[in-house]
Amino acid sequence: MRYTTLLFDLDDTLYESGNGLWEAIRQRMSQYMIERIGLPAEDVPVLRAMYFKKYGTTLRGLQRHYQVDSDDYLAYVHDLPLELYLKPAPQLRSLLNSLPQRRWIFTNADAGHAGRVLSKLELADCFEGIIDVRAIQFACKPEPIAYQRALALAGKPRPSQCVMLDDSLSNLGGARQMEITTVLVGKNGAPHPAVDYTVPNLLDLPQAVPELWVI
Repeated sequence: MRYTTLLFDLDDTLYESGNGLWEAIRQRMSQYMIERIGLPAEDVPVLRAMYFKKYGTTLRGLQRHYQVDSDDYLAYVHDLPLELYLKPAPQLRSLLNSLPQRRWIFTNADAGHAGRVLSKLELADCFEGIIDVRAIQFACKPEPIAYQRALALAGKPRPSQCVMLDDSLSNLGGARQMEITTVLVGKNGAPHPAVDYTVPNLLDLPQAVPELWVI
Protein backbone atom coordinates (compact mmCIF):
# COMPACT_ATOMS: atom_id res chain seq x y z
CA MET A 1 0.00 0.00 0.00
CA ARG A 2 1.47 3.35 -0.98
CA TYR A 3 -0.42 5.37 1.62
CA THR A 4 -1.06 4.22 5.16
CA THR A 5 -2.37 7.36 6.89
CA LEU A 6 -4.88 10.05 5.95
CA LEU A 7 -5.10 13.33 7.88
CA PHE A 8 -8.38 15.17 7.44
CA ASP A 9 -8.97 18.78 8.37
CA LEU A 10 -12.34 19.43 10.02
CA ASP A 11 -14.09 22.73 9.33
CA ASP A 12 -14.89 23.50 5.69
CA THR A 13 -13.36 20.15 4.69
CA LEU A 14 -15.61 17.43 6.12
CA TYR A 15 -18.67 19.52 5.33
CA GLU A 16 -19.48 21.88 2.48
CA SER A 17 -17.79 25.25 2.66
CA GLY A 18 -20.32 28.03 2.69
CA ASN A 19 -22.90 26.38 4.94
CA GLY A 20 -22.45 29.24 7.42
CA LEU A 21 -20.74 27.42 10.27
CA TRP A 22 -17.22 28.69 9.76
CA GLU A 23 -18.50 32.21 9.26
CA ALA A 24 -20.40 31.92 12.54
CA ILE A 25 -17.21 30.73 14.27
CA ARG A 26 -15.31 33.71 12.87
CA GLN A 27 -18.01 36.03 14.18
CA ARG A 28 -17.67 34.46 17.63
CA MET A 29 -13.91 35.06 17.47
CA SER A 30 -14.52 38.73 16.79
CA GLN A 31 -17.10 38.94 19.57
CA TYR A 32 -14.63 37.40 22.00
CA MET A 33 -12.02 39.99 21.16
CA ILE A 34 -14.54 42.79 21.69
CA GLU A 35 -16.43 41.48 24.72
CA ARG A 36 -13.79 39.55 26.67
CA ILE A 37 -10.64 41.50 25.82
CA GLY A 38 -12.18 44.91 25.27
CA LEU A 39 -10.68 45.65 21.86
CA PRO A 40 -12.35 48.31 19.68
CA ALA A 41 -14.65 46.67 17.14
CA GLU A 42 -13.04 48.56 14.26
CA ASP A 43 -9.60 47.11 15.12
CA VAL A 44 -10.69 43.48 15.30
CA PRO A 45 -10.74 42.54 11.57
CA VAL A 46 -7.22 43.87 11.05
CA LEU A 47 -5.89 42.14 14.17
CA ARG A 48 -7.49 38.83 13.30
CA ALA A 49 -6.02 38.91 9.79
CA MET A 50 -2.61 39.82 11.18
CA TYR A 51 -2.68 37.08 13.81
CA PHE A 52 -3.81 34.47 11.29
CA LYS A 53 -1.01 35.39 8.89
CA LYS A 54 1.70 35.60 11.56
CA TYR A 55 0.71 32.82 13.96
CA GLY A 56 -1.60 30.50 12.00
CA THR A 57 -4.64 31.03 14.24
CA THR A 58 -6.32 33.92 16.04
CA LEU A 59 -5.90 32.03 19.31
CA ARG A 60 -2.12 31.91 19.01
CA GLY A 61 -2.01 35.66 18.47
CA LEU A 62 -4.28 36.31 21.44
CA GLN A 63 -2.20 34.01 23.62
CA ARG A 64 0.97 35.87 22.66
CA HIS A 65 -0.39 39.40 23.05
CA TYR A 66 -3.19 39.14 25.65
CA GLN A 67 -2.47 35.89 27.53
CA VAL A 68 -6.03 34.72 26.96
CA ASP A 69 -7.21 31.51 28.60
CA SER A 70 -7.36 28.94 25.81
CA ASP A 71 -10.20 26.95 27.40
CA ASP A 72 -12.33 30.07 27.78
CA TYR A 73 -11.63 31.16 24.21
CA LEU A 74 -12.32 27.76 22.61
CA ALA A 75 -15.53 27.27 24.59
CA TYR A 76 -16.74 30.74 23.59
CA VAL A 77 -16.01 30.61 19.87
CA HIS A 78 -17.51 27.12 19.44
CA ASP A 79 -20.65 27.80 21.46
CA LEU A 80 -22.97 27.44 18.48
CA PRO A 81 -26.09 25.37 17.64
CA LEU A 82 -24.42 22.97 15.20
CA GLU A 83 -27.76 21.44 14.19
CA LEU A 84 -28.48 24.65 12.29
CA TYR A 85 -25.51 24.01 10.02
CA LEU A 86 -24.81 20.28 9.90
CA LYS A 87 -26.71 17.09 9.14
CA PRO A 88 -25.77 13.43 8.75
CA ALA A 89 -23.56 12.68 5.74
CA PRO A 90 -24.25 9.04 4.78
CA GLN A 91 -22.48 9.24 1.40
CA LEU A 92 -19.33 10.59 2.97
CA ARG A 93 -19.57 7.95 5.68
CA SER A 94 -19.61 5.20 3.04
CA LEU A 95 -16.67 6.74 1.21
CA LEU A 96 -14.57 7.11 4.35
CA ASN A 97 -15.23 3.55 5.41
CA SER A 98 -14.20 2.30 1.97
CA LEU A 99 -10.72 3.77 2.34
CA PRO A 100 -8.12 1.19 3.45
CA GLN A 101 -5.89 3.65 5.32
CA ARG A 102 -5.98 4.74 8.95
CA ARG A 103 -7.85 8.04 9.14
CA TRP A 104 -7.38 10.87 11.62
CA ILE A 105 -8.92 14.29 12.14
CA PHE A 106 -6.14 16.89 12.30
CA THR A 107 -7.53 20.29 13.26
CA ASN A 108 -6.46 23.64 14.68
CA ALA A 109 -9.71 23.56 16.68
CA ASP A 110 -10.16 21.62 19.91
CA ALA A 111 -11.35 18.04 20.32
CA GLY A 112 -14.63 19.11 21.92
CA HIS A 113 -15.68 21.06 18.85
CA ALA A 114 -14.39 18.36 16.51
CA GLY A 115 -16.30 15.67 18.39
CA ARG A 116 -19.55 17.64 18.21
CA VAL A 117 -19.11 18.23 14.47
CA LEU A 118 -18.40 14.53 13.85
CA SER A 119 -21.44 13.58 15.93
CA LYS A 120 -23.75 15.81 13.86
CA LEU A 121 -22.31 14.40 10.64
CA GLU A 122 -22.52 10.85 12.09
CA LEU A 123 -18.87 10.24 11.18
CA ALA A 124 -17.23 9.84 14.58
CA ASP A 125 -16.46 6.14 14.20
CA CYS A 126 -14.90 6.67 10.76
CA PHE A 127 -11.67 7.96 12.35
CA GLU A 128 -8.98 6.56 14.61
CA GLY A 129 -9.12 9.73 16.67
CA ILE A 130 -8.80 13.50 16.79
CA ILE A 131 -5.46 15.30 16.75
CA ASP A 132 -6.41 18.75 18.02
CA VAL A 133 -4.69 21.93 19.07
CA ARG A 134 -4.21 20.67 22.63
CA ALA A 135 -2.76 17.34 21.52
CA ILE A 136 -0.03 19.16 19.60
CA GLN A 137 0.63 21.52 22.53
CA PHE A 138 -0.99 24.55 20.90
CA ALA A 139 1.18 24.47 17.83
CA CYS A 140 -0.94 24.83 14.72
CA LYS A 141 -0.91 24.17 11.02
CA PRO A 142 1.06 25.26 9.01
CA GLU A 143 3.93 25.19 11.54
CA PRO A 144 6.33 22.29 10.85
CA ILE A 145 6.24 21.24 14.52
CA ALA A 146 2.46 20.79 14.25
CA TYR A 147 2.86 18.14 11.53
CA GLN A 148 5.73 16.47 13.35
CA ARG A 149 3.65 16.12 16.50
CA ALA A 150 0.60 15.01 14.55
CA LEU A 151 2.53 12.23 12.80
CA ALA A 152 3.94 11.09 16.12
CA LEU A 153 0.41 10.82 17.51
CA ALA A 154 -0.77 9.03 14.36
CA GLY A 155 1.68 6.18 14.86
CA LYS A 156 4.83 7.67 13.31
CA PRO A 157 4.20 6.89 9.64
CA ARG A 158 6.72 8.19 7.13
CA PRO A 159 5.54 11.50 5.66
CA SER A 160 5.63 9.98 2.18
CA GLN A 161 3.01 7.45 3.34
CA CYS A 162 0.60 10.19 4.43
CA VAL A 163 -2.03 12.30 2.71
CA MET A 164 -3.33 15.61 4.10
CA LEU A 165 -6.79 16.78 3.03
CA ASP A 166 -7.56 20.40 3.85
CA ASP A 167 -9.35 23.47 2.50
CA SER A 168 -6.39 25.75 3.31
CA LEU A 169 -3.55 26.25 0.83
CA SER A 170 -1.37 27.50 3.65
CA ASN A 171 -1.92 24.37 5.71
CA LEU A 172 -1.28 22.15 2.71
CA GLY A 173 1.88 24.08 1.91
CA GLY A 174 3.26 23.17 5.32
CA ALA A 175 2.36 19.53 4.78
CA ARG A 176 3.90 19.44 1.30
CA GLN A 177 7.20 20.78 2.64
CA MET A 178 7.36 17.63 4.76
CA GLU A 179 6.73 15.44 1.68
CA ILE A 180 3.15 14.67 2.70
CA THR A 181 0.85 14.28 -0.32
CA THR A 182 -1.69 17.09 -0.39
CA VAL A 183 -5.32 17.33 -1.46
CA LEU A 184 -7.02 20.72 -1.60
CA VAL A 185 -10.73 20.38 -0.80
CA GLY A 186 -13.08 23.03 -2.20
CA LYS A 187 -12.12 26.09 -4.26
CA ASN A 188 -14.26 24.53 -7.06
CA GLY A 189 -11.68 21.80 -7.51
CA ALA A 190 -9.57 23.96 -9.81
CA PRO A 191 -6.00 22.62 -10.21
CA HIS A 192 -3.40 24.50 -8.21
CA PRO A 193 0.38 24.23 -8.55
CA ALA A 194 0.91 24.39 -4.78
CA VAL A 195 -0.83 21.06 -4.11
CA ASP A 196 -0.80 17.54 -5.52
CA TYR A 197 -4.55 17.11 -6.06
CA THR A 198 -7.71 19.19 -5.87
CA VAL A 199 -11.32 18.13 -5.38
CA PRO A 200 -14.48 20.24 -5.15
CA ASN A 201 -15.76 17.91 -2.43
CA LEU A 202 -14.50 14.85 -0.58
CA LEU A 203 -17.04 12.78 -2.48
CA ASP A 204 -14.96 13.45 -5.61
CA LEU A 205 -11.91 11.65 -4.20
CA PRO A 206 -12.43 8.35 -6.09
CA GLN A 207 -12.22 10.15 -9.43
CA ALA A 208 -9.41 12.53 -8.48
CA VAL A 209 -7.18 10.25 -6.39
CA PRO A 210 -8.08 6.63 -7.25
CA GLU A 211 -4.72 5.41 -5.95
CA LEU A 212 -6.04 5.85 -2.42
CA TRP A 213 -7.96 2.61 -2.98
CA VAL A 214 -4.98 0.70 -4.35
CA ILE A 215 -3.69 -1.88 -1.89
